[in-house]
Amino acid sequence: MAWTNQLYYGDNLTILREHIPDESIDLIYLDPPFNSQANYNILFRAPTGEHSQAQIEAFEDTWHWNDSAEQAFDEVLHSGNTEAAEMLRAMRAFLKENDIMAYLTMMAIRLMELHRVLRPTGSLYLHCDPTASHYLKILRAGRKTPLKVLVASWPLSCFSTVAGSLALSILIPCPLTCPPQPC
Repeated sequence: MAWTNQLYYGDNLTILREHIPDESIDLIYLDPPFNSQANYNILFRAPTGEHSQAQIEAFEDTWHWNDSAEQAFDEVLHSGNTEAAEMLRAMRAFLKENDIMAYLTMMAIRLMELHRVLRPTGSLYLHCDPTASHYLKILRAGRKTPLKVLVASWPLSCFSTVAGSLALSILIPCPLTCPPQPC
C-alpha cells in the first residue's frame, strides 16, 4: 500500500484494523485520554471576543466497566497474544471490574493493534498519566524492548491559578542494552 500524509478521523482501533497493514509504520506517538474522569468541551467566544456560554463536548474521558469493556477484554483473551491475555487477566483479578480496569482493557486492545502495525525497527511513544503509566508498562509484557519513563512536570500556574504541579509520563522504548534508570 503506497500512501503518505493520510489523516484519519475516528476511533483508532477501527482505523488500525481497517486501514493500516502489518508492520507498515515507523513511528507511533499515542496521546490517548488519561482516564481523568472528566468531560472536555470546546468553548466558543462571542464575536466580541468575550466568553460565550456556547460549547460542545469534545470528548469524554470517563471509563466504566460495561459491555464494551467486557468485549475488549474477551478480544484480548482470544487474540492469540498469550502474554497480554495473561497479564490482563491477572490485572482484572487484582483490580476487579472498575474504572481503571476498563481504561486498561481499552488501552490493551489498542496497544496490541499498534504493535501489529509497527515495523520491527519502529518506535512507539505513549503519552500517559503517571497514575496509569506503570499499569500500561506491565501490559507490554512479552515485548522485547524495555521502556524508559520520561516524567515531565510543570507548575500548574502555567495552566491555571491553582498552585501545585502537573506531571505526565511518556513511555519511551529503549534498546535492550540501556542501563537501569531510577524511578
